[in-house]
Amino acid sequence: MNLMFFKRRIYVLIFKTLVRLLLGIVLIYVYCEYLIYYVTQLQCRWPTLDKKPIRNVEPVQAMVLADIHLLGSKNGHWLDKERREWQMHRAFQTAMTLHRPELVFILGDLFDEGKWCSQKEFNDYIERFYKLFTTPKDTTMYIVAGNHDIGFHYKITPHTANRFEVKLDAPPVKLVSVRGNHFVLINSMAMEGDGCSLCSRAISELERIADTLKCSSGSTLCKGKTKLPYYSRPIFMQHYPLYRESDTICTEPDAAPLPRRNVLFEERWDCLSKESTEYLIEMLLPRAAFGAHTHNSCIVRHSFVPRPDHKIEFVEYTVPSFSWRNRLDPKYYLLAVTPDEVKVAKCELPRESTIQVTAVLLVLILAVYLRYFITSRSYRHLSDKKV
Repeated sequence: MNLMFFKRRIYVLIFKTLVRLLLGIVLIYVYCEYLIYYVTQLQCRWPTLDKKPIRNVEPVQAMVLADIHLLGSKNGHWLDKERREWQMHRAFQTAMTLHRPELVFILGDLFDEGKWCSQKEFNDYIERFYKLFTTPKDTTMYIVAGNHDIGFHYKITPHTANRFEVKLDAPPVKLVSVRGNHFVLINSMAMEGDGCSLCSRAISELERIADTLKCSSGSTLCKGKTKLPYYSRPIFMQHYPLYRESDTICTEPDAAPLPRRNVLFEERWDCLSKESTEYLIEMLLPRAAFGAHTHNSCIVRHSFVPRPDHKIEFVEYTVPSFSWRNRLDPKYYLLAVTPDEVKVAKCELPRESTIQVTAVLLVLILAVYLRYFITSRSYRHLSDKKV
């Protein structure tokens, strides 16, 4: 009788231990694959404006990310591809849930192999992208092309440029206006200045937008009749950074590491050319600019003086990569924008090492708990038997 009772107690203890083990594993998985993205991103808030808007309008809340680099068939193992895409999907959907941005800007290099992949692979890219980066109905997404999407200027063909433009609604230049805030989206590879068909389209549209902005500001240099309801200096959104000699001036903790930070940039390859940069600044008079491409962070305070009596000052932000393949600590920006002010907050995603260490610690805690559970139940059984 006592032996049967003892066996029953052992079976019950084993069953309860296995239940706790399985439940613990499930909870660890849920935390490391889902909840950790919420825990990390809850620490990032929309930036607070310093000024009260003159027209008392709600600020535009926008999210900016870049350099997703979805893998294709040639680069990367399928398991690594699945893992990276899952991470970006969870991170992006968590951001959508927590922040609910009105606008999302993606600054190029959505696809790692878009510049040479077949039409079938490109269609697969499009399907995967929209599946991974789904936005709520009240959020509008805007995309600019990157060199990995359509190729560097010398590699672009009408086919690669056209299919990206059509499928992602990404023309060479686009003006987006929301409550008196104007965003100019620019295809960086169309700023070569060599008169190619893509460049000619871009320049023509830039001149039209520039004239519209001049007319809206009341400038006497206005040639046309098109006006915007409210004028404010525009904000650039493009893949390349504006011209700079290198990343030496970048002092943020997530800037390019040394000594790579001091490597000189090559115009039209690492950044826009000096000529194109000056052309854009003088024509559109930006109040802020956002670029990407380097996968690292940088803040540059520009002071451009085209004439002795005219100074154009603005801040340029280089957005780090959103992919764990490119950075150990992917990031994105949150913007609060009014016609009078642009405020920026940088949001971090969890490091892979943090996820791995967290998983190991939770497994150790689970093991200690199960040991305590088994020991305490065994001791209780022996005490009951002795009594």
